[in-house]
Amino acid sequence: MRNFKTIALLFVAIFVSQFTFAEDASWKELQSFHSVMAKTFHPAEEGKLQPVKDNAADLLAKAKAWQASAVPAGFKKEETAKVLKDLVAKCEEIQMAVKAKADDKKLTTLITEAHDVFHQIAEKCREGKHDHDGHGHEGHQH
Repeated sequence: MRNFKTIALLFVAIFVSQFTFAEDASWKELQSFHSVMAKTFHPAEEGKLQPVKDNAADLLAKAKAWQASAVPAGFKKEETAKVLKDLVAKCEEIQMAVKAKADDKKLTTLITEAHDVFHQIAEKCREGKHDHDGHGHEGHQH
């Protein structure tokens, strides 16, 4: 039963993610970062940390490229710039932890934090989005 719930939740998360991020297809740097984050974070949720180790440098490079890109219409420029700065800092922390051979618990914490920062772009930085519950959660998942 647990596997069925996991598979069902994964299917829903992927569907919601693809639907939500499809509207941002023109922001290629967002899409590029998202592709690396997805193949890095989701295995970590299952205790598989090798993708974090393998993708740390790419994650940082994609975050920096995203930060350097122009914020498109539909996003709050100041909030987005701040969140992207936080995302780059978190990705730098991940890369340093990988280089320092941090344990899996630390890597899990860091990739989860980076994933949470990533989702702030969709939840807090969009024009017309309001943080009704004080936490920035508006039903967006991946």
